[in-house]
Amino acid sequence: MVPHSADDLESLLVQSQLVFPEEIAACRRELTTNSAKELMAILERRQLLTPLQSQRIRKGDVDGLVLGGCKLLYRNAAGSFARVYRGSRVDDGRMIGIKVLRERWNADPSTVRLFLREGDIGKRLKHPNIVPIYETGEQGRYKFITMEFVEGGNLRDFLKIRRKLDSVEACRYGLDMVRGLEYALQQGVTHRDLKLTNVLMSSQGVAKLIDFGLAADDAMLRREDGPDLAVALEYSTLERGSDAPQNDPRSDLFFLGTILYELLTGEEPYPRTSDREERKRFSRYRDIRPISSHLPRLSFRVCQLVDRLLQVNPALRHQSAGEVVVELESILRELGHEPTVPASRPAKRTSQTVLCVEDRPKMQDVLRDYLSKHGYRVLLLSDPERALTRIKNNPPDMVVFFADSSGERVAEDFKQALSLGQTKGMGAVVVVGRSQRDLVESLGTLSDRGKVLTQPIQLRELRMALESLSHPAPSVGH
Repeated sequence: MVPHSADDLESLLVQSQLVFPEEIAACRRELTTNSAKELMAILERRQLLTPLQSQRIRKGDVDGLVLGGCKLLYRNAAGSFARVYRGSRVDDGRMIGIKVLRERWNADPSTVRLFLREGDIGKRLKHPNIVPIYETGEQGRYKFITMEFVEGGNLRDFLKIRRKLDSVEACRYGLDMVRGLEYALQQGVTHRDLKLTNVLMSSQGVAKLIDFGLAADDAMLRREDGPDLAVALEYSTLERGSDAPQNDPRSDLFFLGTILYELLTGEEPYPRTSDREERKRFSRYRDIRPISSHLPRLSFRVCQLVDRLLQVNPALRHQSAGEVVVELESILRELGHEPTVPASRPAKRTSQTVLCVEDRPKMQDVLRDYLSKHGYRVLLLSDPERALTRIKNNPPDMVVFFADSSGERVAEDFKQALSLGQTKGMGAVVVVGRSQRDLVESLGTLSDRGKVLTQPIQLRELRMALESLSHPAPSVGH
């Protein structure tokens, strides 16, 4: 109902919780008539109503202006799938982000399911580099998600102003993003829609991931229509073209590479387009111009990092988010910038780093997926020599060698690893075949930080061996 009198307007605003009674009473003292138009003007002047609210009120439509106890104030962003608003809590005035599904999708059960699923996933993810989700709700004809309001906008808006970033700043934001990806994967979640607009920048200069709605949704990946598939086309095209497994966690790393590329060069790695056929062309992702041709003076290690992330062959890419975290931290130190630890990170790190020395791609996928889902940060190296160098320079918490992969040298590698990692108390596991029983006996008494397993084994046995070698991680900041 369109309010015509001040009394009608007051009743509408108070019942809908848009304005408190005492605020209305203060405004009414300025009234010279019982006009709704005059009262509306006073409310707008006192900034008790926003233009978004006033426009809807004049049409007599206040449904959906308060959702889940939060007032919608301004529209921040809009897409074909949903609109995002800046809001405030009715009870305490705290700023909040509110994502509202467009009404035209209410009749599409799979789209509604995808939207609500985004909220359910988000509520599980508690990390300083992921925007927290507070509530998923349905109110009348509206379906909504409430979340932290991030003041600074998204990375694309940020880049429009800054044009491009220096290496330190780009790597800092890259580290924020990949820390968020690493944590999400530990909870069994991949992102599946990593792009500039899905990274928000806080006013403190912290990058935060948003919109995990497409995360590991097999039903969505099989769909042949709808806005969700349009969003996921880049991922599905990359994975089909490179013969990668569906929902490969390394796909998120490729698109992290595209973000870093644009942050550093100020140019898109490939032209943006809404043309579905163009987005399904594998050559878009295969033929990205090397970053060094844009920036010949860019640090060699930064170039190397971006080029490796953008390898279309997933076996040539970094094999885990944890591996990228380690490399970015090292690069930042080399550039003279000590990586910061997020203030809200717990004092004790709950995840431990496991280095697996394995050269079989399928086995790498199995190890990465299984151990990541059980809370480990997984590094994968196929070359034993590189693994030993890594242990010497920066020992992980644990290392796993496989005789099937390392061959006859596995015994010597195992002994050397235990020696190199001794000062940190690194644990080591070696997996050998039944035909190598003599080897098992010779290795079994090497150290209380070593475990020998004999094939065939189940992944759970490997995990139990790792847990038996776990030790409390050192405190951070003490």
